[in-house]
Amino acid sequence: MSRRRDTLFGLALVSTAALALAGCASGTDDTSASAGDEYGLVKTGVLTVCSDIPYPPFEFEGGDNGTGYTGFDVDLLDAISQSLDLELAIVVTNFDALQSGTALVAGNCDLGGSAMTITEERKANIDFSDPYYDSLQSLLVPTGSDITGIDDLDGKRVGVQQGTTGEIYATENAAGATLVQFPSDGELWPAIQAKQIDAILQDQPVNLEHENADSGYVIVEEYDTDEQYGFAFAKGEKVELREAVNAALQDLRDSGEYDTIYDAYFTAN
Repeated sequence: MSRRRDTLFGLALVSTAALALAGCASGTDDTSASAGDEYGLVKTGVLTVCSDIPYPPFEFEGGDNGTGYTGFDVDLLDAISQSLDLELAIVVTNFDALQSGTALVAGNCDLGGSAMTITEERKANIDFSDPYYDSLQSLLVPTGSDITGIDDLDGKRVGVQQGTTGEIYATENAAGATLVQFPSDGELWPAIQAKQIDAILQDQPVNLEHENADSGYVIVEEYDTDEQYGFAFAKGEKVELREAVNAALQDLRDSGEYDTIYDAYFTAN
């Protein structure tokens, strides 16, 4: 009877040890599955990005990264996500909700990546990453138009994207023009094709994309506004994530991968 009790006790110890080891193994898996928990992500293991799409060449449909979207911003964020051992997810969001900080405060995403210029006004509601792109403004018109520059816009209908620095520049410099607001380039471009507006004033790379795609349109003027794009974060939140994104961005510059992504969209132009 005593020997049987000792045997049962030994088996119980073995079973307890096995369960403890299983628990340790399970704990290891949980830690792995919780990648990025230190960043306070909307979804564990995923970098969720709000973006106003389409806005080529920065964000548009396509690509093979699993998000359904590609473009300079998207490819750069995909590289940043990989460096942080995270997956990338894109949430299509109105630009005005992004630049005002509303979409970020609501917790719809971890950050905004949407060709957003860093401005003092936006800094009141948004924290920005380090700059990742230098941009210009430009004026796009139909080929053969009598508009040769911003001084010719008096009495003309000029399309701008609501809430953008292009709209601000047009407001301050296009004297006599009627500014027509659109939510995104996805509505601006068809509007000029349909002759609903006479010109588009917006970021140079986006207008250049249209000029390259259709010889019926030409950029007649560019404006050096000293603009830089940054990724946007809810004010005072996700500090650790912003620091990690900045570090990853610098690593991509140091390794040359940033240049590779940049050249894929801009050097050929």
